[in-house]
Amino acid sequence: MKNHKSIFTIILFLFGLSLFGQINDKSAYVFKINESIFPSAFRKAKKAVQNAENMHADFLIMELNTYGGAVDMADSIRSLLLNTDITTIAYINHNAASAGALISIACDSIFMSRSAEIGAASVVNQTGEKMPEKYQSYMRATMRATAQAQNRDPLIAEGMVDEKIVVPGIVDSTKIVTFTTLEARENGYCEGMFEDVEDLMKYLEIDPGKTEKQTVSTVDNLWDFLTNPAFQGALLAIIFAGLYFELQSPGIGFALLASFGAAILYFAPNYIEGLAANWEIVLFVVGLLLLALEVFVIPGFGVAGILGVIAIVSGLSLSLIGNNLFDFSEVGNGEISGAFAMVMFSLLASLVLSFFIGGSLFNSPYFEKVALETTQDADKGYSIKMAGSDELVGANGKAVTDLKISGIIEVNGQRFDAVTQGEFIEKDIEIVIKENRGNYFVVTKG
Repeated sequence: MKNHKSIFTIILFLFGLSLFGQINDKSAYVFKINESIFPSAFRKAKKAVQNAENMHADFLIMELNTYGGAVDMADSIRSLLLNTDITTIAYINHNAASAGALISIACDSIFMSRSAEIGAASVVNQTGEKMPEKYQSYMRATMRATAQAQNRDPLIAEGMVDEKIVVPGIVDSTKIVTFTTLEARENGYCEGMFEDVEDLMKYLEIDPGKTEKQTVSTVDNLWDFLTNPAFQGALLAIIFAGLYFELQSPGIGFALLASFGAAILYFAPNYIEGLAANWEIVLFVVGLLLLALEVFVIPGFGVAGILGVIAIVSGLSLSLIGNNLFDFSEVGNGEISGAFAMVMFSLLASLVLSFFIGGSLFNSPYFEKVALETTQDADKGYSIKMAGSDELVGANGKAVTDLKISGIIEVNGQRFDAVTQGEFIEKDIEIVIKENRGNYFVVTKG
């Protein structure tokens, strides 16, 4: 009997160990978004989802601290989080405002630190001004749909976008919803409060040995910098300003070089990311050629110039979005208008700045170092007249070529350029020099 009890005890013990091992056998992939929601954040989220799926992780944990960013990038991250089969968790260590609120709500669970906040998701422009109603309407619908997909109160999600939304017991019609951690827990927008990710992982019973954290390399940081909208806007301004100065003063060289370098830095990361296609870059180059044709071959500003500007703007704008030729089905709402708006704003800004600083630039000591400003004035002894050429006025000679207004003459065994006063003088006809124009003569029949 005792032997049977011992065997039963051993079996229970082994069963308990197996249960304990199973409970603590969960894995996780952890990544951080501690910046504005721009392409760099989307790239981190995309890599995180791919890596988590490859390692068959039980949890994908996103540690978040952001004041928001681009709606289209947030929408793309939202789609990644909603469409993965892995359990997604947002840990808000400080802020999840605006676009940050959207991607937090897209997760299966939300956890927050003691002093964290979530909400305030109105759509604003770069100066902080609220965007028109059509943008707010889209954001409300997106927040509502996301909340419904994760079984959260959709009215609260809408209230984070629009101060006109009344959420009974939370806000009246004059305030936008923003929750503290305790308020978020009370209203179903937070499942728990933890001081850091490690405490959260203990609560989720995740095995530290089966946890992988995303690392960001120097190359990643450089790429994030190159794809930052502010930097890309500056590159656009350099492209346009360089073209403007080159067209104003052909042959300067450094302006065109700066424009060319900025174009490379602009297109390269977008090309590698799969946004800028070959034909979009070709469209930009064709625009440059049309503009050059308009300026240097057919002066004025007609069809070629207009088509050139359209091609340049279109090439730069389309290189920012993930279209497939003229198929924009995979492009998020507002991405197209946002890309064109960014390029046009940079174009106008560069033209305005070029107009105001153009004079001071050409007069600056820095410009003097790269451009020759010396003038060869006549009162300083400079002249384009050939030595002794004034003595030839009144001399006779002959036309070496037909003078179809202009041609070559010969006087005293020397050949010179010459023009007539409108008459045609055939070859070998005698001529008389009437006037010295410096580097050519005016002649008539002799």
